[in-house]
Amino acid sequence: MPFIDIFAWIVLAVVAATLVACFVALGAMPGRIARRRGHPWAQAVAIGSWATLICGFVFWPLILTWAYVDAPARREAPR
Repeated sequence: MPFIDIFAWIVLAVVAATLVACFVALGAMPGRIARRRGHPWAQAVAIGSWATLICGFVFWPLILTWAYVDAPARREAPR
């Protein structure tokens, strides 16, 4: 096997490992952000992030936005 073939396989392995690492980093990012900010539904944000990445990445920006937005506290109506 010539050197160029071995080099090509090494490059292919590095690219595959980089793609997997990016996928894992993107999947974990909204959950980590939500937990760090004390989001009331941090676990739901984390699950939503992984679910949208696995199912096509379409709603991932929405989940990332949700990680930054806290639900406002309920106020009692004045009597």
